[in-house]
Amino acid sequence: MIAVIAYFSAIVFANLSIAYFGVWVSPINSFLFIGLDLSLRDYLHQKWKGKHLFIKMLGLIVGAGMVSYLLNPASSQIAIASVIAFTASGFVNTIFYQLFIKKPFLQKSNFSNIPAAATDSFLFPLIAFGSFMPIIVILQFFTKVCGGLIWSLLLNKLINKSKRQ
Repeated sequence: MIAVIAYFSAIVFANLSIAYFGVWVSPINSFLFIGLDLSLRDYLHQKWKGKHLFIKMLGLIVGAGMVSYLLNPASSQIAIASVIAFTASGFVNTIFYQLFIKKPFLQKSNFSNIPAAATDSFLFPLIAFGSFMPIIVILQFFTKVCGGLIWSLLLNKLINKSKRQ
């Protein structure tokens, strides 16, 4: 349950901070919040093991977009971009995660996060701000992959700790 709340909250915080501070906060958001969400998506994938995974993840993504909008109606374009980009990147992540399903968590999480981060980094600023921003795309991609790596290391410790208990 904590993972679900963290996933949902990270999307809302990322959306609202982008709406408030603008595009230049996106690399920080990408590292802190989106890197977390990419790794938490993998954790939830492993935990739910196909039990309506797509519907549950879509519900979290759409719900977080709706809450972002309700808390700040001026963030509507950000919320829409977030829902579309997260849905697309989640789909890409799922495909690559499944390709590495027999590998340890760290490998499958980080290998799947790379194409997912690329998808999200390209789509989000394009939809949210209406233009292709190569520097933002590159910064977001790099910080999402690095943030995802750090968050996956922390999640892996929790996974291993819970297996020992």
